[in-house]
Amino acid sequence: MPSQLATFRPSLITSHESSVTLRVGYEIGHQCWQDTPMIVVVSIHESSHCRLITPDFPETFPAVPTMAYRDGFGNRCHRLTAPAGRFLVRGGALVRVSAEPDPCHPNALQHPVQDLPQETLVFLLGSRYCETDRLSAMAWQLFGHTSPGWPRVQQICDFVHRRLTFNYQNADATRTAFMAFEEQTGVCRDYAHLAIAFCRCMNIPARYCTGYLSDLGTEPPWGIPDFAAWIEVYLDGDWHTFDPRNNVPRRGRILMARGRDASDVAIATTFGPSILESFIVWTEEEPEL
Repeated sequence: MPSQLATFRPSLITSHESSVTLRVGYEIGHQCWQDTPMIVVVSIHESSHCRLITPDFPETFPAVPTMAYRDGFGNRCHRLTAPAGRFLVRGGALVRVSAEPDPCHPNALQHPVQDLPQETLVFLLGSRYCETDRLSAMAWQLFGHTSPGWPRVQQICDFVHRRLTFNYQNADATRTAFMAFEEQTGVCRDYAHLAIAFCRCMNIPARYCTGYLSDLGTEPPWGIPDFAAWIEVYLDGDWHTFDPRNNVPRRGRILMARGRDASDVAIATTFGPSILESFIVWTEEEPEL
């Protein structure tokens, strides 16, 4: 798996941008039947570290040793062994974020495959949840007539946004992009998987992102706080954010991890029998002093 470290471009807040401070965090509880090795991916991504006001490091209850490392996509991961019984992982940070919405670059061009950087090619391939082989003919039928580049990606996101109906009650950890297309329902990860698969079918590198997404600038009622999923696509020499679930530029997006699909960025991977008992996420605007 190629390293993506060379492609990171830290998210800087320039002097002319307005900004806000968000208090973000999580608490995840497992019940383990025996000592259980785990990998947790809950830290804010290195490309956003320049925005951290307070440190972002997971705490465990009971306390156990943890070892941090970066995976092949540059995500900050932690290895630990949870003891038998109730086990909590908790963390959070204060983060300074731009108050501006996701940037739009409607003239961003699509690269011919032969001109793509080598490190982007892995994001053209099918993966666990993004079956390009099953969706390729459909993708070309739906989007082959669209203008390459930003307009094509936006039309893919428009289609996915219309095709799927969001419903937390229909969440399914085994649902793939093809299944989401067929069932026409899902949660944000399903929107991301389907859009990623269609982009790859159309020769546009696309990768899965997870992190915090605030409700800044949105009207109530607000949804249940959760980690969000969105996508990044490679156009015109850079990676650009698209969000097929919300399908509008949003404010207060904080990246935690990215990969080929959700299997690369699981919040917690357990190597033994366990039950997820509790899952709490918060993203709140911090009042200015």
